[in-house]
Amino acid sequence: MPTPTTREGYDKMKKDLQWMETEEMPRIAKLIAEARAEGDLRENAEYHGQRENQAMLQAKINLLKGKIADAYIVERDTTKTDEVTFGATVTLYDMEADIEEKYQFVGPGEEDYRGEIMKILVTSPLAQQLMSKRIGEVINVDTPGGRIKYEIKAID
Repeated sequence: MPTPTTREGYDKMKKDLQWMETEEMPRIAKLIAEARAEGDLRENAEYHGQRENQAMLQAKINLLKGKIADAYIVERDTTKTDEVTFGATVTLYDMEADIEEKYQFVGPGEEDYRGEIMKILVTSPLAQQLMSKRIGEVINVDTPGGRIKYEIKAID
């Protein structure tokens, strides 16, 4: 399923992939060769550990290649601001907790759960339940912790 991303997110994924393939994978291959040179592979913990690291890195590379293949770039300046869309920053008022929270809906590689504005994936359940909603709408959002009643205060 195609996944929207910004140019910045797409470029970050490509840069991460290049680093993994051209720097990290050769580094691990060198460590494997050094460990192999130490002798008996049956009892060589360093060798087996580096082989495991290599397998995990290859899995990350494959996952990232899949994300890049499924990504399509959305230019932020072409998105609407009167309804929740990809790239929007939404201010939500939690009606039960009496607090405001800000979320920006981003593509893979751009998520960041720290800071004043949490950047969450546009494919996340929260983002999916908010898509196409407008300022002033009240919605019930299903979360792992239960249902939360939000009012949309602003869309930037």
